[in-house]
Amino acid sequence: MNVKTILNILSALLTIMGLSMLFPAFISWLFNEPDLSSFLYSSGMTVSVGFPIWFFTRKSRALRNRDGFAIVTFSWIITALAGALPFYLSGVIPNFTDAWFESMSGVTTTGATIIGNSTTLPNLVNGIESMPHGILFWRSFLQWIGGMGIILFTIAILPLLGVGGVQLFKAEVPGPVADKIRPRINETAKILWMVYVGFTLLQILLLSLAGMPWFDSVCHGFTTMPTGGFSTQNASIAAYSNPVIHYIIIFFMFVAGVNFTLHFRALTGNFKAHVKDYEFRVYLTIIFISTLIIFFNISSTNSDWSHDSFLKSLFQSLTILTSTGYSNANYELWPYLSQHLLLILMFFGAMGGSTSGGMKIARIILLIKYAVTETRRMLHARAIIPIKIGNRTISDEIVRNTLGFSLIYLSIFVLTAFVLSAFNLDFQSAVGAAASAIGNVGPAFGAFGPTDNYALLHPVGKWMLTFCMLLGRLEIFTVMVIFSKVFWK
Repeated sequence: MNVKTILNILSALLTIMGLSMLFPAFISWLFNEPDLSSFLYSSGMTVSVGFPIWFFTRKSRALRNRDGFAIVTFSWIITALAGALPFYLSGVIPNFTDAWFESMSGVTTTGATIIGNSTTLPNLVNGIESMPHGILFWRSFLQWIGGMGIILFTIAILPLLGVGGVQLFKAEVPGPVADKIRPRINETAKILWMVYVGFTLLQILLLSLAGMPWFDSVCHGFTTMPTGGFSTQNASIAAYSNPVIHYIIIFFMFVAGVNFTLHFRALTGNFKAHVKDYEFRVYLTIIFISTLIIFFNISSTNSDWSHDSFLKSLFQSLTILTSTGYSNANYELWPYLSQHLLLILMFFGAMGGSTSGGMKIARIILLIKYAVTETRRMLHARAIIPIKIGNRTISDEIVRNTLGFSLIYLSIFVLTAFVLSAFNLDFQSAVGAAASAIGNVGPAFGAFGPTDNYALLHPVGKWMLTFCMLLGRLEIFTVMVIFSKVFWK
């Protein structure tokens, strides 16, 4: 393992994180708030550690695949550690475990929070709305840079490492445009980040025009495209009465749940890229069906067939499917059918190559097709029946990788839910928290519903959930390989 090269990249990341803290420091200065010093101290600490290491490890060698696993895993851990410093040093979150939880939830774009309980954080009487503007911006910024990292990770790095069937995330559309998006990792990152930044700026503009305060527009723009879900309001998006704001956020949640290579192809002239992609069509179908089921379920139960019911059905279906985690309704008051459907959507996630969490629709499609194909093979034992998704024939290696990923994903979910129950959590709370953490969703059910938070969870439970967030965000195998003996030989 090339330790010097790994340290060079990680220290560069740490230095960038330190310099990034100057943005929320400026916000604190702008609003004349006392958390300015915490950002300056945090920035100084991270830069003073990161820059010297980067400077003395500049002459490094080329990377190997093994180095890639270490860099990716430790990048998210280091980013979360650095991100926790302003929370902790400002005194807004005086407990380091809680500061770590909030930061890891941010950089993994999970959106679970410990803020909002006056028992554990008496200094925040009004919960999130009591937080200084600099800290609110930092929460949002953590999710935004996490989303940028996810785009690079899932589209440019993971396919090179061959982890968990991520080759499925390659969009279907062939041709010369497809070749343009894969020249080199750095070029790929630049192209996709331009798309990411462009959508972010457009959303901020539209939210401002719709009447959302400029600061809230910036923060929500920074947390929608990464499908993060941190809000500046205790009630999340429900705090805004203008339905136009809700529809703007719905649109950008939808966009964030799409494979970013499809966006690039559409923006470069291939306007049929989306409709030609099989996974995209399934994505649309899931949104349509889940919205209708929830709408008819809650409307028939409450005898309310209004536009408001439809808006809440569409919003909650999309925010859970894309793992964004905003809320515009307390879905725990809905009938059990709707709640159980939302739980299922937590496992699905949106498209591969997007910023969403979950197993990803491409894998769900493959699992279903594998089950159907195996059933057909039982009837026609000698037949050679390939598994196809759209126009692509899926190799046996990808099938094996996907089956392995799915088995481990579900095993971690079951184990996490079981361990959480040891902290006196009811079944609904334990299962919901486990599914939400590994799926990078944020809100869950029971004690951790859309109007609740994770503040009262046992510290061990918080550390366990942050580990699940990391596993889910980095496609499990990327992290697990670090714990193998072979990796360190």
